[in-house]
Amino acid sequence: MTDGHPRHPAGGADADVVIVGARCAGSAAAIALARAGRRVIAVDSARFPSPTISTHLMWPGGLAELARLGALDRVAALGAPRLPLASVEIPGVRAVGGYSAVDGISYAMCARRAGLDLALVETARAEGAEVREGCRVTGLLWSEGRVAGVEVNERGGRSYALRAPVVVGADGRRSTVARLAGAADPYLRRRDGRACYYAYFADPDESLRAVASQWRQGAELGTAFPCDGGLTLVLLMPPDARAPDFRKYPEKEYDRTIDELLPGLAERLRGCARRSRVFGAAGLESYFRVSAGPGWALVGDAGHFKDPVTAQGIRDALRFGRLMGESLADTDLSAGEVDAVLAEGERRRDRECLEAFYWTDRTGRADPVGPLDVEMHRALRAGPALMTRFLDVYSRIIRPSEALTTPRLAGWTARALLRPGTDRPALLRFVARTVRELRQERREAHRMRRYGHETHR
Repeated sequence: MTDGHPRHPAGGADADVVIVGARCAGSAAAIALARAGRRVIAVDSARFPSPTISTHLMWPGGLAELARLGALDRVAALGAPRLPLASVEIPGVRAVGGYSAVDGISYAMCARRAGLDLALVETARAEGAEVREGCRVTGLLWSEGRVAGVEVNERGGRSYALRAPVVVGADGRRSTVARLAGAADPYLRRRDGRACYYAYFADPDESLRAVASQWRQGAELGTAFPCDGGLTLVLLMPPDARAPDFRKYPEKEYDRTIDELLPGLAERLRGCARRSRVFGAAGLESYFRVSAGPGWALVGDAGHFKDPVTAQGIRDALRFGRLMGESLADTDLSAGEVDAVLAEGERRRDRECLEAFYWTDRTGRADPVGPLDVEMHRALRAGPALMTRFLDVYSRIIRPSEALTTPRLAGWTARALLRPGTDRPALLRFVARTVRELRQERREAHRMRRYGHETHR
């Protein structure tokens, strides 16, 4: 434990912890460490404020993590509106509801990443962390089989070493730390079924700027999330098979998708004007990587990534970055204690994230709207309490299986089978496939809980 005052690192090290990456996960870890009096240096190749590809919606659970870090006021000052309502719509059925509170926060928020990340960096510095911008890590330092620091190349040419008993990789999906530590290849992976393309629209109608909205029609999915600057983030998630069309003519295909394939979204955007180019990513893969080793660890997307369809990434980056920082701050930084803390942090992440990973994978598939979707949306529309329960999954208050219970799914299936016009053989094939997948997921989760990742190391 510390008394909250910075201590000089032992053994000639430059810091107690070096963090590679200073966005959500990296800043969260730096805040927790510096708050406890640890000497922490975070390095990032960017100079802040700096945008990055991100859909950046935060549910109440994510905002609660910002509050725990002391960064929520800075983020709120960016001007993103509170979003106390969520709307999900398929043809003929729209359900609207509110959230359960997490630490007194009962709204979502969509703050653009340039401002969000700068707010986190400023909070880290205010707590006493050193954040070095424009610095790229080019190598790891090793000593007696342990990571003992990093090699840094500053923008402009100066190179130097930073030594520390712990190196945390918070450097995203293409993590340099993961690659150099031999952990880049995931031990659990899923190819995402949808691509992501988004742009920002000027959104003058204030009456619409309190709702985070989603539309599905056929196999298409689109969202509108009001954000700061008087703008609304409009995200399309077409089937990944359509990525070549977007790659060839991104703006034309983006506009056509809204106008021709998502009429509900087109109506929402009446009177709005696009104010940015189209940003995009396709061919995404969700994964877990081995995220702890001798003297090193991975947090945020460096260690675990989920399809953006359920907007879980920022919350998880903040949470597990903070928890790692708090746990490391309570150690004496001896090799054995550090390695035990890092390994337990990885296990805790997996316990909390595995079911959400599988749920997100199923949610992100490019399946067309089907009879079960219709019954679920009708139930959500008829029951505000159920809609809130459904949103609690997104905030990670409850597990997916606690909202999408077996009796509930069975009831929706029965009603769909009895409804005239239902393609019953297709529905039964879908249900059978889902049951098989759920069984496989349970077996996979059991193996991970019982045996850990030893076979992957």
